[in-house]
Amino acid sequence: MDEHYFSADPSVPFRRMPVRALVWGRELALVSGSGVFAQGRVDVGTAVLFRETDPPAGGRVLDLGCGYGAIGLAVAVAAPTAQVTGVDVNERAVLLANENAAALGVADRFTATTPDGVPADAVFDEIWSNPPIRIGKEALHALLLDWLPRLAPGGRAVLVVGKNLGADSLQRWLGEQGWPTVRLASAKGFRVLEVRRGS
Repeated sequence: MDEHYFSADPSVPFRRMPVRALVWGRELALVSGSGVFAQGRVDVGTAVLFRETDPPAGGRVLDLGCGYGAIGLAVAVAAPTAQVTGVDVNERAVLLANENAAALGVADRFTATTPDGVPADAVFDEIWSNPPIRIGKEALHALLLDWLPRLAPGGRAVLVVGKNLGADSLQRWLGEQGWPTVRLASAKGFRVLEVRRGS
């Protein structure tokens, strides 16, 4: 079976690759790697997410499916009071995200871990994610229903999803599950969705 970036422990040989990303007016020097989503680049969906949003003001932020850390690290750099948790099933991604945090000098405010490493009682003001759509609709729904309830009252999630990968049906489904969702932007075949938790 082919290895996927959402494998817990990719067996492909590990090669690190530098990535430079201009995010919210700041250039980030990051390192990606083989066996991790979007190796050697910032993927189009994440680039749309950055271009169409402003960073959080601060607070407790979860980068869901963090990969090598691009979204969560951009938040940590742009919002000096933010405490960011990156979570990913891919252990190689977790390693790279933590290495990137150290290189950027934000390791005191950014920590990446596998899902088991997030305390069960952890609550977040915001969740930011380019979610792993390709795990399949059922698994994606389960993932979102597991993490969205960790939003604090009044909190929000910001998601970027490809239109051709079901962004509009996902927006409807989230609303049907009691998670009001609006489209913040649409660009390059992607939707940026905002999911709100009531108080």
